[in-house]
Amino acid sequence: MTGIDQEMMQKNLSCKNLREAQKNVCSYSLLFIPVNFLFLCLGILLLNFASANGIALPESGDAILPMLVTANYFGTAVIVFFIIGIIAVTFASADSALTGLTTSVCVDILGVSKYKDTKAKKIRFFVHLGLSILFIAIMLLFKTINNTSVLNAIYTIASYAYGPLLGLFAFGILTKYAVKDKWVPLVCILAPVLCGIIDAHSVRWFNGYQFSYELLIMNAAFTFAGLFFAKKMPKKNI
Repeated sequence: MTGIDQEMMQKNLSCKNLREAQKNVCSYSLLFIPVNFLFLCLGILLLNFASANGIALPESGDAILPMLVTANYFGTAVIVFFIIGIIAVTFASADSALTGLTTSVCVDILGVSKYKDTKAKKIRFFVHLGLSILFIAIMLLFKTINNTSVLNAIYTIASYAYGPLLGLFAFGILTKYAVKDKWVPLVCILAPVLCGIIDAHSVRWFNGYQFSYELLIMNAAFTFAGLFFAKKMPKKNI
């Protein structure tokens, strides 16, 4: 359900015992089915509404709902609720991500715990401010260079970024092998590079086939294979 996503896993770690955490995983997973189905139905209804009223839709799928709402096809109340919803979702996601990144940078990289409270607070403030500015810059850059929908771009990026994580997770769960630590970063870098090369030439190499989200599985498989070859051999008893 969550892979290695710390923000998602924290919901399960906060449960009071293992049984409650297991119930949370199962119930939370099952709730995704009706929610995703609801959004699918709403998307279909929006497209049917536009078709029935002869409304020209924008090229980007991400712009369809904002365009229909802001053009006042559904009334002022829908505009208000839409803006409130966008703000709520954006702030919730950005706040949790910024908090997690600030904590990681301050604790893991800068070692803020060794400083006095006044200096540590000042460091956390400037790190948080710097990361906020970096977030804004990344969003503006993404908007400038992105030529596809946000959802498609996110899944494409995740195929490269989460592939090694998935491979590491699968190797740790499914095998009992220990690996040579110095080779792990190299494997996690080479796996996405190989996926990128294959994806760039897939149409020519595989008779017109273009890879999509399955790059995630291929990336994880490359990582898993690389870790297997980097495993430590058991010592022989003499």
